Amino acid sequence: MKNSNVIADLIEFIDNSPTAWQAADQAAARLLSSGFKELKEGHAWQTEPGKKYFTVRNGSSLCAFIMPKQIPESIALIGSHTDSPGFKLKPNPEFSRFNMTMLGLEVYGSPLLGSWLNRDLGIAGRIAFIDEGGRLQEMNVVLDQRPVIIPQLALHLDRDVNKKGLVLNAQQHTSAIAAIDESGSGSYLEPILRDLVAFKQLLDHDLFVFPLDKARFVGRNEEMISSYRTDNLAGVHASLQGILSAEADDSALKMIVLWDNEEIGSATPQGAESPYVLHVLERLVDRSDLLRLLPQSLCVSIDLAHGVHPNYSDRHDPNHSPLLGEGIVIKYNANQRYATDARSSAMLQKVCADHKIPTQKFVVRSDIPCGSTIGPLHAKVSGMPTVDIGIPQLSMHSARELIASADHINMARLASAIFA
Repeated sequence: MKNSNVIADLIEFIDNSPTAWQAADQAAARLLSSGFKELKEGHAWQTEPGKKYFTVRNGSSLCAFIMPKQIPESIALIGSHTDSPGFKLKPNPEFSRFNMTMLGLEVYGSPLLGSWLNRDLGIAGRIAFIDEGGRLQEMNVVLDQRPVIIPQLALHLDRDVNKKGLVLNAQQHTSAIAAIDESGSGSYLEPILRDLVAFKQLLDHDLFVFPLDKARFVGRNEEMISSYRTDNLAGVHASLQGILSAEADDSALKMIVLWDNEEIGSATPQGAESPYVLHVLERLVDRSDLLRLLPQSLCVSIDLAHGVHPNYSDRHDPNHSPLLGEGIVIKYNANQRYATDARSSAMLQKVCADHKIPTQKFVVRSDIPCGSTIGPLHAKVSGMPTVDIGIPQLSMHSARELIASADHINMARLASAIFA
């Protein structure tokens, strides 16, 4: 399994995408090298039948598409998201406590807080600055040579932690230690940024901490992958595999959208609840034709799914317990927290059956609240029929998550089949 080109490329993609900005950069580089042309949102667009294009919004969301050779009759869209739960540096992050230089962190999304303790953490994201020529600039950065850490309170000072569980206050207990404070040493963050970027004045930043551990194989035959951000870089990577293997056909507009900010509700200019996709589509097809196309189209929303946990199998509905390594998960919810319905599911299942791709079905227990994803939000904004799918995962929203290699290979196969 480890020798699969798809899996090797997934691991490289994950290791080089510590935040949504780097993920969008990685995606753009792959598209450019495969003949896609970048279109800037602020420029006029001129597209041609049969050609391949992409556009980036706010540096962290991306839409790539292949124009049909003739007038489009449908849209085949695969959606995923570039962000993951974690910790973001506060606007003024530095402070001193006792003799330590600390970085104040703000919780982003809903991470499993305890999984972030006692880990070597890098810093990555983007910065905005004035360059030496007085121009306003921004740049994506990765700081991985000076780890910071959120140390846990010692067992000797928290005697009940193994019996009663870890309790963390996000304000009090999750600041990172960066250095021992030396008198007169000045700022911690700005000098290490200057080692990477020459700037006259640092204005602002969107910086996150990220675990420095690389993705690794797990299992007797290295059949699993352990890594940060498989939720949802696995979905992003599968989407890319699909569009990169696709060619133009006569009538289908083929598209992927990599949205940011799913983990915080998607209500941003670059999120799935924004008009981003409709803005793109209205530049490609006039509105009356677009309204005709939408009901004849399908959005396949790819995110991760809850695989059955062998230590907590009672947390799953007994007839809907997806297993790692057993195929694509179709996700259902009566209250439409997932956008799947019988029609959209049937369309997806037919593609899987035609290409011998195994599927499983998931619905959350009736006494446990159901999460959600980009599918219902995109369906609400666009009116496009949508199905929510994923691959099974353990430790979702942890700093270290677990998936099966075979499942990701099948998801990449499915993405290619959707565009075939």
